[in-house]
Amino acid sequence: QVQLVESGGGLVQAGGSLRLSCAASGRSFSNYIMGWFRQAPGRQREFVASISWSGGGSTSYADSVKGRFSISRDNTKNTVYLQMNSLKPEDTAVYYCAARGVLKLIPDYWGQGTQVTVSS
Repeated sequence: QVQLVESGGGLVQAGGSLRLSCAASGRSFSNYIMGWFRQAPGRQREFVASISWSGGGSTSYADSVKGRFSISRDNTKNTVYLQMNSLKPEDTAVYYCAARGVLKLIPDYWGQGTQVTVSS
């Protein structure tokens, strides 16, 4: 059974930092792109960042988080991280981890989400 389990969310003041973790299990993800998405109340789910599981780990970021967020992976722990710095109130959302096959357009697997709240 494939599982993506997020952790690390919480309440932080504007300008602060949080690190989210996504522990993946249940299959090999070597041919997958791991990503983070977020959904704020009343808004559509949006892409935040992604990283390829194999090779050099190429990354991609939404314009809104470039320079503030950093995605990384630890292959030995099958875990993907999202380091979030200089957080803003508009970063408040439920953050979801997702896994997408390299040849697919939408994720195959989703985590349950973790709440991030940034106070002003």
